[in-house]
Amino acid sequence: MKDRSISRELICEMIKFGNSVSIAASIRLGLILVLFPHTCVAADKGEASDSALRGYRFLTETSVLPSDFHQSTFDSLWSVWPEPLRSEAEKASPDQRRQMAFERYGLTKRPNDPSDKPLQYVVDTSGDWTMNCFSCHGGSVYGKPTPGAPNNRFALQTLTEEIGKAKLRQGLLPGRMELGAMFVPLGTTNGTTNAVVFGMGLMNGRDEKLNLVVRTPKFFTHHDMDAPPWWHFYKRPNIYIDGFAQKGHRGLMQFTLVPENGPDFYRRHESDFRDVFDYLSSLRAPKFDGDIDQTLAEQGRVVFESNCAECHGTYGTSDGGVASYPNRRVPIQDIGTDPVRLRALTVEGRRKYGRSWFAHAGEEGQQETVVDPEGYVAPPLDGVWASPPYFHNGSVPTLWDVLHPDQRPTLWRPVSQKMDAEKIGLTVEQVDSIPSDVLDIADRRSYFDTRKFGKSNAGHHFPDALTETEKTSVLEYLKTL
Repeated sequence: MKDRSISRELICEMIKFGNSVSIAASIRLGLILVLFPHTCVAADKGEASDSALRGYRFLTETSVLPSDFHQSTFDSLWSVWPEPLRSEAEKASPDQRRQMAFERYGLTKRPNDPSDKPLQYVVDTSGDWTMNCFSCHGGSVYGKPTPGAPNNRFALQTLTEEIGKAKLRQGLLPGRMELGAMFVPLGTTNGTTNAVVFGMGLMNGRDEKLNLVVRTPKFFTHHDMDAPPWWHFYKRPNIYIDGFAQKGHRGLMQFTLVPENGPDFYRRHESDFRDVFDYLSSLRAPKFDGDIDQTLAEQGRVVFESNCAECHGTYGTSDGGVASYPNRRVPIQDIGTDPVRLRALTVEGRRKYGRSWFAHAGEEGQQETVVDPEGYVAPPLDGVWASPPYFHNGSVPTLWDVLHPDQRPTLWRPVSQKMDAEKIGLTVEQVDSIPSDVLDIADRRSYFDTRKFGKSNAGHHFPDALTETEKTSVLEYLKTL
């Protein structure tokens, strides 16, 4: 094959009709199917290019940060677990303990990969584990490991605390994550992270050319965020919920700003992150594989396009309707969702980013940076059924709850990885308070309390304009995206 990219349509035709291809092409086809599990169910004809394949391999096989811990530490984590979990693990086989650890911390295996390595960490030949971008952006879609899906079960704070305890038992010094967690909370609820503050803190230690500078003490507003699905990346011209930064490969490198990575690191790895950019751009939302009432969904499409498309865009129709995405920023007084994230980034901080190497795309010149956005950008809704919980802080567990603002749960926790087929989203339990007999910190962090700072589930009252029948039809339509 002379062309350097293979369209998803061509791959599906090869699979369907058993086309004869060269050995090299067959190997490459196999790689694409491993790395892009939704190839044949993509919503449109995206392409899995050579650079996209390299981007995935770079994310999963190349450490761009210092190692977090060794395999031996991970294997001993069970010894610091609370009872009765510790006794259960003691009786289990090593493979069973590993699976228990994956479940406890929200880790998944890499799809279609026999290595048994976690998607969320680079594990090198020496057994060193290093966090990668999939820690937040590689989760599961109702139990199915899916690169690019938000990791709504990642228990980073608990994992870091227990890694520190396990290292102490091994006579090892704490690493950067354990030390950093003493000053910067990593996420107060499983499935959310304090990632924005990570970025602000890292930038605080650099000048605009990424040279290390003496840190000026700053106060940061800590707040938990829900990672956006990466399959929206190809549609969005800007990144982050407020859309303040123009999309570019350099901006993807911001979270590698640890002191060990000097300015030369970024020039050296710039081509690698061009590949990562291409990988993110190649991702498409998975297709809903359950039952859909097509008549009801079509009614929902009409309601959606009359009431929701102005912000969230259109998604085409079977009769050739054109999809569009407006990239609209909605003022905070109109959207009414939790304002903490919007106010946490200062004008000064955004300006510094806009002057930095990250916001200069080489030959393309300086990118646009919005230094004082007035609200949040309404995201595309491709695969929205597959990316619960909802809102930028992850405060709403189902799409039904999004459509019923006054009935959203105040305190809830996931009780299963199965989808709530009626409400479309997480299967959750609502409670008035965390039960007093829940002593395991990992279990306590599974509860989402919308009364806490930065975690409000208020706002987005636009569905109030719809009748209950219209809401039901829109919910059915959202399954088709």
